[in-house]
Amino acid sequence: MSTLKKQFRHVSYLWDETKAAEFAGDEVALLVYRSNLLGADLRLTNYGGGNTSCKAYAKDPLTGKDTEVMWVKGSGGDLGTMKRNGLAALYVDRLLALKKIYRGVEHEDEMVELFNHCIFDLASRAPSIDTALHGFLPFKHIDHLHPDAAIAIAAAKDGKKITQELFNGQLGWVEWQRPGFDLGLKLKKCVDENPGIRGIMLGSHGLFTWGDTAFESYINTLEVIEKCAEYLEANYAKKGSAFGGEKIKSPGPTERKNIAASLAPVLRGFCSSHLHFQSGRGAMIGHFTDDERVLEFINSKDLDRLAPMGTSCPDHFLRTKISPLVLNLETNQDLSDIKSIKEKINPQFEAYRKMYASYYESCKHANSPAMRDPNPVVILYPGVGMFTFAKDKQTARVASEFYINAINVMKGAEAISTYTSLPRQEAFNIEYWLLEEAKLQRMPKPKPLSGRIALVTGSAGGIGKAIAKKFADEGAVVVLNDNDEKRLAGASEEFLKQYGKDGFIAERMDVTDLSTIEKTFQSAAISFGGIDIVVNCAGLSISKPIDEHTTQDWDLLYDVLVKGQFLVTQKSVEMMRKQGLGGDVINIVSKNAVVSGPNNAGYGSAKAAQFHLSRLNAAELGKDKIRVNVVNPDAVIADSKIWEGAWAEGRAKAYGIKVEELPAYYAGRTLLNEIILPEDIANACFAFVGGLLMKSTGNVLNVDGGVAMAFMR
Repeated sequence: MSTLKKQFRHVSYLWDETKAAEFAGDEVALLVYRSNLLGADLRLTNYGGGNTSCKAYAKDPLTGKDTEVMWVKGSGGDLGTMKRNGLAALYVDRLLALKKIYRGVEHEDEMVELFNHCIFDLASRAPSIDTALHGFLPFKHIDHLHPDAAIAIAAAKDGKKITQELFNGQLGWVEWQRPGFDLGLKLKKCVDENPGIRGIMLGSHGLFTWGDTAFESYINTLEVIEKCAEYLEANYAKKGSAFGGEKIKSPGPTERKNIAASLAPVLRGFCSSHLHFQSGRGAMIGHFTDDERVLEFINSKDLDRLAPMGTSCPDHFLRTKISPLVLNLETNQDLSDIKSIKEKINPQFEAYRKMYASYYESCKHANSPAMRDPNPVVILYPGVGMFTFAKDKQTARVASEFYINAINVMKGAEAISTYTSLPRQEAFNIEYWLLEEAKLQRMPKPKPLSGRIALVTGSAGGIGKAIAKKFADEGAVVVLNDNDEKRLAGASEEFLKQYGKDGFIAERMDVTDLSTIEKTFQSAAISFGGIDIVVNCAGLSISKPIDEHTTQDWDLLYDVLVKGQFLVTQKSVEMMRKQGLGGDVINIVSKNAVVSGPNNAGYGSAKAAQFHLSRLNAAELGKDKIRVNVVNPDAVIADSKIWEGAWAEGRAKAYGIKVEELPAYYAGRTLLNEIILPEDIANACFAFVGGLLMKSTGNVLNVDGGVAMAFMR
């Protein structure tokens, strides 16, 4: 096996004989294993792209007889992460029988519903549009992938000729056609007319390869793609420079990052302009990359010619839209004058929307769905990098990956011939395909905080972490932060397991240190595109009689609670104004802001300052549609650093009780006789931002079990 492994330089040979032996005799398990290996290498296929299949015999649950069944990746799955339940299982004889009732390409879409009459395993995934492409081919194991190296040849003007010469007739060629029943028949015809071929190149689309066993199919797939990649590599060397050579030079990586962070919220605002939202609800989430492959393309002489052409592979196109928006901005542009920047960018977005509307109007059919979002998904900033915006972080990130695939394809096609993209009408027929629309309509309803970006200070534990979790559960992406790095690492690990890498970022932030605040907000802009919700939760408590209070105690309380709230709010307002989407600021204050108590001069007065600062901000920021509200908790002891040390001892001493008696004491003095938990505060915060109180600002919500002295009067 080591010899085989060394044979591949452009793809990853991952087959493990020992692991595969565990699945001996189970063709479906081997299919899943092979699929996961293929999906693990993005050079072979993109996220969610491609499909694999196997045909094997299984006992018919009705007759008890062995019957041939095809297992194929079901609709909406991903090869790299697919499990057995991600497959559709169909009777082969029934699938083949559909040929008898096929009414022609104009009635093709009705065949997808008829696949349901061929289902063998009623618990399996719904069959995808590509089912027929596998079903009609007479091979036990089949791989259909979208490798950049192969699509570069498939999308080249001379792709068919190059394919025939490169593979000495061992690879068939089928011209571009939208995936479906008819394309499946054409693949079968190609095999019948070219006996002994090892695969088929689909014009502008991708690759089909096969084998008698899972391993043979895997090796055949790798060998074909490796040969394509070697051919491209040899031609890159002959060509010398890609994309006509370099036109402009990029600033250094730090400067690129600074530029991107400054501009991302502005672009996010423009990309969200079509949405009917109130103060950021449902806005787009962003992603940025300055990958060297992106820079090579956007800095090139051929950018202006190639970018408007769009992509070729339908999988690329569906994720990245008809074409990107190329920003006409210098890399040394002054980004501090937001009004001027918006005035410069606005006509560029207007032109893109007009182009998209024209594309829709000129290509639509009588039964086409209504025009969708006319804003770009991919935005290229020459010299700086690529921004992508979509309904959530994963979709934005994957769109970025797909456009890099498209760049690779353009580079390869231009090196060996001339790049060709999908004709506009074909692209439209894919984008506005009624089957694709039906899939979109079946998607679950967005959660209340989908499309919103939340930053909660002090979110590595206690109330802060509970709020961050609540927001993430309700669909937001979250910026975790804390000044305790060890605690932050623990929270990050927890969030990674629960929400995945696209659900959050984590940054060390000290609310008294402006440089760490700026770095955290920059990370939010780079990672997600901006900020919609800020919760000022970071805090500490010191309980001492006035004669024991030191100036150091006083300064620390006011620095963290008051100055910290001010600095974070100031930075959030700056970013929210760039977006122009409004936003929410929630300040976690305390019942101590309005209730006088013993041994509490520093903490209580600082909380009162937080409280009034909130009112002042609400009065000032209403014109920007930025709401500022307050949650007043009391005695939240669970998972709180405040209660780990002297504060608990100080409060117990003030009330003449033991520390362990504090929870019961606090509950007993409330009207509801309830212990207050971090989750209760999180629910209160969600009440302000979840959609029902979008016209409320300057308000206070007490979450203290009912303390009469703290009632707002």
